[in-house]
Amino acid sequence: MQFGIFTVGDVTPDPTTGRTPSEHERITAMVTIALKAEEVGLDVFATGEHHNPPFVPSSPTTMLGYIAARTERLVLSTATTLITTNDPVKIAEDFAMLQHLAGGRVDLMLGRGNTGPVYPWFGQDIRTGIPLAVENYALLHRLWREDVVDWEGRFRTPLQGFTSTPRPLDGVPPFVWHGSIRSPEIAEQAAYYGDGFFANNIFWPKEHFQRLISLYRERYAHYGHGTPEQAVVGLGGQVFMRKNSQDAVREFRPYFDNAPVYGHGPSLEDFTEQTPLTVGSPQQVIDRTLTFRESFGDYQRQLFLMDHAGLPLKTVLEQLDILGEEVVPVLRREFARNRPDTVPDAPTHAALVARRAAESAAAGS
Repeated sequence: MQFGIFTVGDVTPDPTTGRTPSEHERITAMVTIALKAEEVGLDVFATGEHHNPPFVPSSPTTMLGYIAARTERLVLSTATTLITTNDPVKIAEDFAMLQHLAGGRVDLMLGRGNTGPVYPWFGQDIRTGIPLAVENYALLHRLWREDVVDWEGRFRTPLQGFTSTPRPLDGVPPFVWHGSIRSPEIAEQAAYYGDGFFANNIFWPKEHFQRLISLYRERYAHYGHGTPEQAVVGLGGQVFMRKNSQDAVREFRPYFDNAPVYGHGPSLEDFTEQTPLTVGSPQQVIDRTLTFRESFGDYQRQLFLMDHAGLPLKTVLEQLDILGEEVVPVLRREFARNRPDTVPDAPTHAALVARRAAESAAAGS
């Protein structure tokens, strides 16, 4: 099972000091956080994609390429790549290039995004968000698997005899997660292709995500990719930790109360009760995270949001130390306990290459 972090790259004032980092400071901090993630033994760093203030990660592959050159083991991903407003041809090219530069340590999470105005900025209509996601991924899927593509669809100009370059490393495309907060159509899309499904398990009660993940597992089996238990699932999470839970609550409260997403809404106590947000001791985070398996079944990837709402870099790095030293080692051990042999590991480039070789050998025998 993979453990890691994801960032949305927000530039938010620190409510305790009133200071807002510059864009340059925030971008540099995100790189520092990624390097720290590898240092403390995490598996994955993922960055969002946004094209509007107060966010900075408008070019995820640029950032991930830079991080790839400074790391050796970390899997580099997105959390989200906008399949609706990016050209599938450019996604195919950019991520294949990144895949080569990173030696295969690349996958991506596709999503529609949650900012309505981004659609007209890129010449699209938010009312066609789902059809865009479906059509654009159908093209992206082919571009990575067919050397020459003829294509005609609704949302872009036709392609005739087109070859996306570079071709995927070792002939194996990056693994794709389809991320969703609310859309069953995206769970269906992930299941149809046998891809991964990532439920951003942060803002809503577990029952909502149970329905989405159950749908994905059932349809994954329906399309013949394996049993429901073999479907590839990832989950989000959100934590803030101190040695004593009272200290964690006291320190995090002003950040929660003023956060752009949920600030000035439900109380911290209500939000932690109704959603997976955990603010407390490392043991409380361990105990809460272990309940995810009870709710969603065995899964492959757990990502935590750690660096939002104006938290200073020093605090985020302290959180990563706690996560890597005290929390993740216990979670690895406990999640491995009684995990059925039939449940697949998290996909990696090496595993996908080996699987393709085995399938080719079986087809030739």
